[in-house]
Amino acid sequence: MRSIRLVLVGGGVLLLAWGVFEMFDSVRLSRLPGVALWIAAAIVLHDAILSPIVFALGIALRRAGRRVSGTVIAIVQGGILVGSIVSLIAVPTIVAKNFAPPNPTVLPLNYGLNLGIFWLVLAALTVGLSVWAFVRARHPVTVFPDDSGH
Repeated sequence: MRSIRLVLVGGGVLLLAWGVFEMFDSVRLSRLPGVALWIAAAIVLHDAILSPIVFALGIALRRAGRRVSGTVIAIVQGGILVGSIVSLIAVPTIVAKNFAPPNPTVLPLNYGLNLGIFWLVLAALTVGLSVWAFVRARHPVTVFPDDSGH
């Protein structure tokens, strides 16, 4: 387990270093304050809003009693996490489309609508996986139903 953690942490540090290199290589110096503001807003959004929501949801699901398995809790929290990350990436595009000059080739899609559709699909998948995990936990599959082991 320790070696897996080391590989994951090392990979994360390498990706972070690559991202910093790419940012300084491709972003003009005059745009760095905007990037810093976006990163600060992402940290505040994560620490002040998203993390407490996911934490509170986990507590609420655990208080639902033994009726909810850890797998269901993990699925719901994972769905919220994925949706939050995609929203964090999409919101600047939605804002930019509202303030950008009307050039249909720069931001050609309806990003707000696409984000809404994404959340609906994500919610349906999360509910479907949660129901599947809940039913599977209630009715485990027996591999060998008879005592003979065949």
